[in-house]
Amino acid sequence: QVQLVESGGGLVQAGGSLRLSCAASGLIFSSYTMGWFRQAPGKEREFVAAVRHSSGSTYYADSVKGRFTISREDAKNTVYLQMNSLKPEDTAVYYCAAVATRFGTLWYNLLDAWGQGTLVTISS
Repeated sequence: QVQLVESGGGLVQAGGSLRLSCAASGLIFSSYTMGWFRQAPGKEREFVAAVRHSSGSTYYADSVKGRFTISREDAKNTVYLQMNSLKPEDTAVYYCAAVATRFGTLWYNLLDAWGQGTLVTISS
């Protein structure tokens, strides 16, 4: 059974930084591309970033490119999201997942397993 535990969220002012972590179990972590999604109040869940299991290549939504950095530590079964220059529109619950992509642009939750998420609130 796949388990994902996100942490690191909080309340920060615009322009600040946060580092999110996601600890995974129940899967061969090093074999999966891992990603982050977020869901803002009243909006659908959206893709944020992904990091491939083989090459370590990274992918970002345009809205976070240049501000967020995704990374992984396979020895700890953990994926991270460093978020800098935060904006009020980054306010959301952030989730990690094992991911895959269709057509190279449409990212989705490969294993249909979600954690409880971690809330990020950015004040203006």
